[in-house]
Amino acid sequence: MVGVITTADAIARAKSNDLDLVLVSPDPKNPVGKIMDYGKYAYDQAKREREARRNQKTTEVKEVQLKLTTEAHDLDFKIRNAMRFLDAGDRVKVVIRFRGREMAHQEQGYDVMKNFAEACAEKCVVDRPPRAEGRHMIMYLAPRKDKD
Repeated sequence: MVGVITTADAIARAKSNDLDLVLVSPDPKNPVGKIMDYGKYAYDQAKREREARRNQKTTEVKEVQLKLTTEAHDLDFKIRNAMRFLDAGDRVKVVIRFRGREMAHQEQGYDVMKNFAEACAEKCVVDRPPRAEGRHMIMYLAPRKDKD
């Protein structure tokens, strides 16, 4: 903490210590500079960014496909898979594919989606409710974030 000095004096001090004068705050009324080794500062900054990128959790979207005629045992199997994906912290995309005349019975698709979401309710929240898109009905489930 030197206080208020001229730019030329600050540059002279930095050169005498074999360091760099770095502009920290470019405010026109009150510019703030710092004398430091800029190469070391840039290296430390890049190292912190790499560490943050390494520690961040990436979430994937896993997909579970159903049909209107999926039997109870197969549905249980797919629910177990969805629960496993949710435990791993991934989002789950639930897709019902309508074939042929099944398009006339889309309300049954909403019922299947509702039952699927209720079966997974302890580990997930509905991120995006079921929505018909062409011959598919899609719903997204996200892992529940409980406060422990």
